[in-house]
Amino acid sequence: MAGEPESIFGSAATLFCERPCDNRFDPRELRPGSRNYVIREQDGTRDWDVMTWDVLGGQTKWKMINVRQLGLAHWRKLAEPPENRCLVPLTEFCEFTPEKHDLGDGKPPLKGEVWFQVVDQPVFGVAGFWQSTKEGNGFTMVTCDPNSLIEPIHPKATITILGPEDIDRRLQGSYDEILPLQRPYAANEMTVRGPVSYASR
Repeated sequence: MAGEPESIFGSAATLFCERPCDNRFDPRELRPGSRNYVIREQDGTRDWDVMTWDVLGGQTKWKMINVRQLGLAHWRKLAEPPENRCLVPLTEFCEFTPEKHDLGDGKPPLKGEVWFQVVDQPVFGVAGFWQSTKEGNGFTMVTCDPNSLIEPIHPKATITILGPEDIDRRLQGSYDEILPLQRPYAANEMTVRGPVSYASR
């Protein structure tokens, strides 16, 4: 299908769910609360799905888009069964600069967007898990320590990027087997651009 992603994860031409037509679904940009692609397994089949980026389905004041403490009972209950795990396919991701910058757009200095890519993976998978909520299926991303490239911009945490060799273990392995995958991706295998303004990107 024209305009749909296709990568080592296969084509998004087929989905577990019906193809959405609402304005919260835009596969070009992932935003908290938006509906986006994930990859998961069901009954021995690995395929694409569309879910909302909030694993708690609006039950809390803040959207639950990232989880780091997988050992907490609530999150372990969700992350332990392989059928609850997913991959979030991205081409790049953004963190905001800690300080304001003159972004050259004629506006007052703002925190700029810094975009990170993976050199050898035009589309890369991020570890995640999902569940059904009253608002539909929702997912979250698993975070980890930042690497040396990301740490100056966002020292608290970053998303858990997986190598192609990690995909099967992430989706099919035991809980103890997936925990070592919650680690920073190699900094020398990533690139960065920015800071840039939202309008200029």
